[in-house]
Amino acid sequence: MKSMGVNEIREKFLSFFESKGCLRLGSFPLIPKNDASLLLINSGMAPMKPWFQNPETAPKRRVTTCQKCIRTGDIENVGKTARHGTFFEMLGNFSFGDYFKKEATAWAWEFFTKVMEIPQERLWISVYEEDDEARDIWVNEVGVDPTHIVKLGKEDNFWEHGTGPCGPCSEIYFDRGEEYGCGEPGCGVGCECDRFMEVWNLVFTQFDKDEDGNYNRLPNPNIDTGMGLERLAVVMQGVDNLFEIDTVQDVMKHICRIANIEYKKDDKKDVSLRVITDHIRSTVMMVSDGVIPSNEGRGYVLRRLLRRAARHGKLLGINKQFLFEVADTVIDCSKGAYQELEEKRDYIRNIIKKEEERFDATIDNGLNVLNGYIEAAQKEGRKELTGKEAFKLHDTYGFPVDLTIEMAEEKGLEVDVDGFNKAMQEQKDTARDARTEGSSWDGNETFEFENAEPTVFVGYDTLETDAKVVGIVVEDEGVCDTIIENQKGFIVTDKTPFYAEMGGQVGDIGTITINGKAANVVNTTKTEDGYYLHETEVQLTPIKVGDTVTMSVDKVHRTDVCRNHTATHILDKALRDVLGSHVAQAGSLVESDRLRFDFSHFEAMTTEQIKQAEAIVNEKILESIDVTVQELPIEEAKKLGAIALFGEKYGDVVRVVSVGDYSVEFCGGTHLTNTAQCGLFKIISESGVAAGVRRIEAVTGKGVLEYINNSDRLIEKTAAALKINQINEIDHKAESVMAQCRELEKAVDSFKEKMAAAKANNIMTGIKHIGEISLITAQVDGMGADEMKSMADKIKAEVPNSVAVMGAETDGKITFVAMASKEAVKLGVHCGKIIKDITAVAGGRGGGKPDMAQGGGSDASKIDDALAKVDEIVAEQIK
Repeated sequence: MKSMGVNEIREKFLSFFESKGCLRLGSFPLIPKNDASLLLINSGMAPMKPWFQNPETAPKRRVTTCQKCIRTGDIENVGKTARHGTFFEMLGNFSFGDYFKKEATAWAWEFFTKVMEIPQERLWISVYEEDDEARDIWVNEVGVDPTHIVKLGKEDNFWEHGTGPCGPCSEIYFDRGEEYGCGEPGCGVGCECDRFMEVWNLVFTQFDKDEDGNYNRLPNPNIDTGMGLERLAVVMQGVDNLFEIDTVQDVMKHICRIANIEYKKDDKKDVSLRVITDHIRSTVMMVSDGVIPSNEGRGYVLRRLLRRAARHGKLLGINKQFLFEVADTVIDCSKGAYQELEEKRDYIRNIIKKEEERFDATIDNGLNVLNGYIEAAQKEGRKELTGKEAFKLHDTYGFPVDLTIEMAEEKGLEVDVDGFNKAMQEQKDTARDARTEGSSWDGNETFEFENAEPTVFVGYDTLETDAKVVGIVVEDEGVCDTIIENQKGFIVTDKTPFYAEMGGQVGDIGTITINGKAANVVNTTKTEDGYYLHETEVQLTPIKVGDTVTMSVDKVHRTDVCRNHTATHILDKALRDVLGSHVAQAGSLVESDRLRFDFSHFEAMTTEQIKQAEAIVNEKILESIDVTVQELPIEEAKKLGAIALFGEKYGDVVRVVSVGDYSVEFCGGTHLTNTAQCGLFKIISESGVAAGVRRIEAVTGKGVLEYINNSDRLIEKTAAALKINQINEIDHKAESVMAQCRELEKAVDSFKEKMAAAKANNIMTGIKHIGEISLITAQVDGMGADEMKSMADKIKAEVPNSVAVMGAETDGKITFVAMASKEAVKLGVHCGKIIKDITAVAGGRGGGKPDMAQGGGSDASKIDDALAKVDEIVAEQIK
């Protein structure tokens, strides 16, 4: 058994199972695809669940992977022990209705004993107590010593999760030796001590558990195995724990160099080293797969890991941003297996550095307040911080509540988490009430329409159809049989060509006509029950349930919306081309006059990047690419590479919108048939809407024409103001005018300085001597603070031991300035205290440093009284 590095072990495992006919696949991204049940991928089999359920969709019936995984359930224990971590790599081999127990067990044994050369006597096997089949295979076919096989119960050796596929497990343990044991007589496989390390779990998925608790045999059972790469490395390298294997040690050593410390010299520092080492590994992998720090979901997991690591850096005495530097070592250690790490190196470093900067801005203020709360609690004999205190830290200072809990725990205190959650809810309720207060009824309620089926949407194929009215809702009255003239309300029909507001696309507008008279439809929405609500405002004739009406969508409005929606799809892909594959849609709004697209990205786009994205969209428009729509089984759509929104629920059949082979997305909205129908595309603005989320607003078609016309009008007005006839000279004229303005400003500043000097000379004739201090006070109405400071500087330069205090009313604003020379400060003068006292006389406040301070007032009639008090204050200070 020879020592092997992590990267060598990974390659040996994957190559071995390739030799057994398994297809080697790369690690799936940590962000689950089309699986809202998981926040982050946490096992080797998680990304392959659809293949277990439907083997025909798998690329091959035999697969092997090394999967990046994140588990944060024990995050509080990371660092405190050497067992726990949040990031790990899981080696696995899988069978989707192909090979089963015989092959899985034989290959596992062969890999361990032949490839890794682990002595057989150090390997132990556990089987489910009722799985005699597995035990017989291990003993009679694989050739394992029966004394090294242990039967365990359902809790240890049976994998199931509610109803559905499940089955017994067989685990392989490595005996680390008596020195790792507990010394108890019954010590063996299953003992809680560190002697017998579980390394590989083979799951035999052979049952389908039904609602009644029956275990029915699957016709095509599956194999799902999982082995922690780091655990196997611990075995192969003969070290105590995952923090001592080669690649993890490389990361820790980098941190030690920055902190100028050694591992295993101080228990408290070792905790911080383990936290940082683990968390930066998780962080790098998450960022490389497109996760961005935020305050919710997986983004919050990332932010929590990053900030926890940054805080432990401070505990080690590292008072700078450093995690982005350590990220380089993580990348260097794993880039051979995960090429995206090298490709995204600069991006990963930038994301981490920016989050460190944000945390530094947050942590100092928050720490001071938290320490104050902790000290107060200890003095009062309290055992916990209140929920309100934790909430104020979160709400006012941006201090994460989990960090509050962790730091309070270090001081022997708990946090009233229930109280914190209550305060959070109260804030949400208050915000909601503020939004809804005074708002009128909008019909977004639950309605029941007797004997009515959900509305059938026919608007993909036609913009006009006859339909039967099946429900009516009248404003302030609710569900009715009739809506009369001039009433506002909602009309529900059995079918409709009107697209209902959803997926970021606004609802259609148009008319509902009966007996030659039309009701204007100003919006269309859809209830959870599938009823389309056509909101009408101008009601010219009564309409009742049972009437046959003509539904007509406003074609111009629909076409404008389609232009912006199709352009949004092209923009989505263009942004990934320009900024990188981490870009993901975070929200959108598609209206007739504009589009708004929110996307994940860590910093503002440069002017050049905006131009690039805009140019790509226009290029695709000018290429006149056909836009096609298909309804496909969801798995087939995924094979096409169709992009789905995370968290959205999709059925077995999905609608896929393709812009040639450039953009392929799941989408239920309405679109053009060719990109040329967009006309042109213009980005109007790019801005930030949240941490890690940017927003682009843009226009197409007639919107671009309007933008050009508005720009032309602005240019014409500017040319007229600059008094030039040739518009193409506007830039030169503007530069010339600005140059003149700068010269005039310099002249004005020079004049003001001369005036201030002249006034200073006049003022200096009124010097008063208080002890060794030369005091000058003056009311200089019309002067600003900067001019007063210039005067005071001149006085300081020419008068030894000087103190200058001035007050002025300028444009209705009252300002006081005090300045003192170094000699005066040494004698006891403090300008900050002078200003504090005299501004109070004039109904204001202020303060500052001993040598310079300023403040304001509210009562101009008191300026003279305030200045008169200075003599007394200075005399008291130097006494």
